[in-house]
Amino acid sequence: MEFLYGRNPVFEALRANRRTFKRLLVAEGAQAKGRLAEIVALARQRKLKVEEVKRSQLDGIASTHQGVALEAGVYPYSGLNEMLELAEVRHEPPFLLLLDTLQDPQNLGTLLRTAEVVGVHGVILPLAHTATVTPAVVSASSGASEHMQVAQANLAQVIQTLQQNDLWVVGLEGGPEALPPDEVRLDGPLALVVGSEGEGMRRLVRDSCDVLLALPMRGQVDSLNAAVAGSVALYLAWQARAWK
Repeated sequence: MEFLYGRNPVFEALRANRRTFKRLLVAEGAQAKGRLAEIVALARQRKLKVEEVKRSQLDGIASTHQGVALEAGVYPYSGLNEMLELAEVRHEPPFLLLLDTLQDPQNLGTLLRTAEVVGVHGVILPLAHTATVTPAVVSASSGASEHMQVAQANLAQVIQTLQQNDLWVVGLEGGPEALPPDEVRLDGPLALVVGSEGEGMRRLVRDSCDVLLALPMRGQVDSLNAAVAGSVALYLAWQARAWK
């Protein structure tokens, strides 16, 4: 079990109802109105024990608890097949996000949040050397992680499988071989690959991509944060899909 914290993350976890839950902790004196009232109502609907505790106890869980914490089972990872099935159920071309050894929980949370907003069917992480879906990531995603299918797998093998299933694999890269957005198709079955904050994509993953995509830049800074660049690319892909 682990503690999720913050009003939006706790609310979305309860709403998604994908984990097992044990109890809800609420700070003594917190007014049960607005989002907190919705959280308590959902917890009671799920037949959870609701406990009032001292704020110091919540402070020991996280400094950004906002007066609430939820004891829950660990994150339920999915598989690639579930993601492809979700696309089929929605009658949409598959739209996946692959994150190659991203390290910063804030960046992972931000990308999960963007992915959920634009309708990505699943996010795939490597098996090792990567940030995973921890309570800090759930918080950074504002709870969007609880609605998103996330898997862990060998990325190079996944890319081969996706290509065999006619997905176009586009790696986000700033090098000379990368093409600008108006020269890269983003509207069909698509897997977008975003590399780590410092090193970008590992060589095997990079070489496995069908094409490399570079975001145009005109300022003095020669690179974007991984989460910002990935989010921009996700929105470009959503636009190419006619916002559907």
